[in-house]
Amino acid sequence: MATRRLGVGETLGALNAALGPGGPVWIKETRTRHLRSRDFLAPHRALQARFDDGQVPEHLLHALACLQGPGVAPVLRCAPTPAGLSLQLQRSAVFERVLSAVAAYATPASPASLGQRVLLHCPALRSSPCALRLSQLRTVLVADHLARALRAHGVCVRLVPAVRDPHMLTFLQQLRVDWPAASERASSHTLRSHALEELTSANDGRTLSPGILGRLCLKELVEEQGRTAGYDPNLDNCLVTEDLLSVLAELQEALWHWPEDSHPGLAGASDTGTGGCLVVHVVSCEEEFQQQKLDLLWQKLVDKAPLRQKHLICGPVKVAGAPGTLMTAPEYYEFRHTQVCKASALKHGGDLAQDPAWTEIFGVLSVATIKFEMLSTAPQSQLFLALADSSISTKGTKSGTFVMYNCARLATLFESYKCSMEQGLYPTFPPVSSLDFSLLHDEGEWLLLFNSILPFPDLLSRTAVLDCTAPGLHIAVRTEMICKFLVQLSMDFSSYYNRVHILGPRPHLFGQMFVRLQLLRAVREVLHTGLAMLGLPPLSHI
Repeated sequence: MATRRLGVGETLGALNAALGPGGPVWIKETRTRHLRSRDFLAPHRALQARFDDGQVPEHLLHALACLQGPGVAPVLRCAPTPAGLSLQLQRSAVFERVLSAVAAYATPASPASLGQRVLLHCPALRSSPCALRLSQLRTVLVADHLARALRAHGVCVRLVPAVRDPHMLTFLQQLRVDWPAASERASSHTLRSHALEELTSANDGRTLSPGILGRLCLKELVEEQGRTAGYDPNLDNCLVTEDLLSVLAELQEALWHWPEDSHPGLAGASDTGTGGCLVVHVVSCEEEFQQQKLDLLWQKLVDKAPLRQKHLICGPVKVAGAPGTLMTAPEYYEFRHTQVCKASALKHGGDLAQDPAWTEIFGVLSVATIKFEMLSTAPQSQLFLALADSSISTKGTKSGTFVMYNCARLATLFESYKCSMEQGLYPTFPPVSSLDFSLLHDEGEWLLLFNSILPFPDLLSRTAVLDCTAPGLHIAVRTEMICKFLVQLSMDFSSYYNRVHILGPRPHLFGQMFVRLQLLRAVREVLHTGLAMLGLPPLSHI
């Protein structure tokens, strides 16, 4: 039996290639009602554009029914229908291939090339937590999530700035944001000398305030970049300060001196330079103008400034019924934490906030609520926050709390099996190779495998895509995909778990019990990997 991981992308590619030259025709089905009869569809209208009267030649139908190839899922049947050309997979064989290699489906489909480097710069982290606005908090969470996604994809990532404020470090730890710390500033002496040379003729003999070195004209540099670059046409002069040079010095230091253990391909290379490195500035829309100034100043003062700088601009954050500026990031965290504690007290009774065993759980639930709220919307779009208690309910299917609740349900299920096995009620789990995967025939089981487990490697790869070759200053990322995926996975699992009885002390049903547990092992693996991309640990109970 072939051992290569099956892939949705590979299967779609082979299906489209089998129809001959032309654009893509096939689509993957996701809805339950469609999956009852087919897994892939070539719509009738698309076939009409490719073939006369939309009739697919018989030899192509035969080729599709016998489709094979690396990573291609085995086909059961392919037949014309009123909707188009419908194709169904050999589901038992797909179950067996996927669930016999669970770990392979919790890693990205295509790892990055060795030595690829990205420097992520999040200017908001130079402030104190009490000054951190909600739009800035969003940039921090986007940068942290993007860094995790890139590293999982094999990219070497460096995070700037290194945080010096101990209060900010404590707040980031609360948020489960993994960010480096530093005790001292990078030296800006060389940059200061370059700046003074440029500024000699620009001060006009005027007395400057302490910390201000003068003004530099950036208009010529903006015009050199051209309109298509995306720089604001109003950029003219830049007030050069000691603080601004300190920021540039830290960026330059980070760019030139990568830690030796940061990537196998960089081992022993202390000065890796700017070649092959992409710098991504993650900023709020309110900070974009200032960041463009910094970008241009870096190019003007440093001969070997990075050639590839991109700006990831996060949209504004609006709080329903009130201006977002009225609430700081720490206040937002405390607000959500209080809601989580109250909701748990109503569910379990008593003041659990005083119970040390629940302290970490409440912290994780609060952060999960915040991260799913902040990251479920595409970062470039405006975000609306609703502060109602429904955002932290385990019954609300869109919240991070709902995802964590289902993570705990999975943990409880496997703990129940383990305890019952130790009591002799169930046999030990048999080898996966001995399982009968034809016993998986419930539509909810195929929904979990086909919509969640099978496409997960491709999803992980798409979250780490940085299109640095696209023209212009700005870059877009899809950091919302993981949150949306985990919510949908939790909804599908919850529906299945509420309807299907997994455990039962009836020996004649042990075979079905074990194959279902193996499916849910894969669900658990995917869920835990997705949560790790958000910096969230799995919970065993709520």
